[in-house]
Amino acid sequence: MLVVTTPNVPGREIEETLGMVSGEAILGANIFKDLFASVRDIVGGRSAAYEKELRKAKEIAVQEMENECAALGGNAVVAVDLDYESLQIGQGGNMLMVSASGTAVRLR
Repeated sequence: MLVVTTPNVPGREIEETLGMVSGEAILGANIFKDLFASVRDIVGGRSAAYEKELRKAKEIAVQEMENECAALGGNAVVAVDLDYESLQIGQGGNMLMVSASGTAVRLR
């Protein structure tokens, strides 16, 4: 499955547009990771734990979008947009949400 952020694929013709497809992933961030990330935010640096969770969420969201495209008979998703959100749940609980959306197409 070809997935691109551009509205077309150079050298390929879009035979048919099949509609919008999307995928979402919401993952909980472990309390110890939250605490460690808070410390990293204060002293600076990168939070490997959050980066790993975001990467995993992105992979899940894109895979769901690809599955939806395949179910429509498509072989590519164009004009893909990824959105990231941090959701506050209750007292101190955080969830990471990634959504992927694009247009399912059939390429020649």
